[in-house]
Amino acid sequence: MTPQEMERRIVRYGDLKPCKTAFIDAHTPGSDQKENFTIIGGGVSESPDQHVHIKDTPGFNIGAAGQPPKCRNSLHSHRTAEVFFVLKGRWRFFWGRWGDAGEVTLEEGDIINIPTGIFRGFENIGTDYGMIMAILGGDDAGGGVIWAPQVIEDAQDHGLILSDEGKLYDSKKGEALPDGVSPMPLLSEAELAGFPEPTTRDVVPFHVARYLDLMALADRQPAPVIGADAMLRDRPGFEVDFLTRGSIPDTMYQTDRHEVLMVMRGHWRLGWDGGDAVLAPGDTCAVPPGLEHSITPAMSGEASLYRVLNTDDPAGPTWRPKT
Repeated sequence: MTPQEMERRIVRYGDLKPCKTAFIDAHTPGSDQKENFTIIGGGVSESPDQHVHIKDTPGFNIGAAGQPPKCRNSLHSHRTAEVFFVLKGRWRFFWGRWGDAGEVTLEEGDIINIPTGIFRGFENIGTDYGMIMAILGGDDAGGGVIWAPQVIEDAQDHGLILSDEGKLYDSKKGEALPDGVSPMPLLSEAELAGFPEPTTRDVVPFHVARYLDLMALADRQPAPVIGADAMLRDRPGFEVDFLTRGSIPDTMYQTDRHEVLMVMRGHWRLGWDGGDAVLAPGDTCAVPPGLEHSITPAMSGEASLYRVLNTDDPAGPTWRPKT
């Protein structure tokens, strides 16, 4: 593989192209300043304006959300896994039908595997623009987003209508639902009753891993973060490992799986027969199956990254009440 070919598989943080109209709450006060990024795969954006950096999916999708302080993402649900780690800032994640069943605050480097099948939202509670990186299960990211009814109603009050096909129409631009197309129906009370309301105690111990804990666990070997036998035990169609300076492989290695490297801190040198490339914080690299390669810190200082590998597990529901 030539350096030029590999560079096309790297999405640089500085090259990310945001979409400010990705979702139904793009005009709703409090959510109207957020930016959505689709890095690998089609993601779950509802807007034709969404730029996709790498369209081929490795069995999961990679995206990001950028938000200024006090900006929030409205309550929604997914049928497959939604995993976030905080790249920049301080974030509050909350969940439940009205967002009050439970919550947790995440700092830079922390990761959360949000349970599927519950309404969830998140808010930048830091003092500067924040960024969270996302991993979504499945090639089609679970078939889109399921919005809490009040989100759809609030959006319509501010000019955005979501069709039952999952496409947005902006009345402020003179758009309207085409003939024969209906608006997205609101979930009924019976349907809403099927969404779990787990507490903070139900979720945090089993779905959140802290950066400092992962740094300690990865001192001598990659720390398994999400997987059948990982710190957060789950099988959502992908596995996540955490690497730091003390846990990098000693030699070149290869895998028959899709491997995505997501740099958290420091600069990392990716080497292969044919070239090398340096990855910086916020960069995302899709390493193709079968390529023999190495990944090592490129300079002194703190260095960490998340590594995502596809698995044969179905990208289905993952939350179960813990006993």
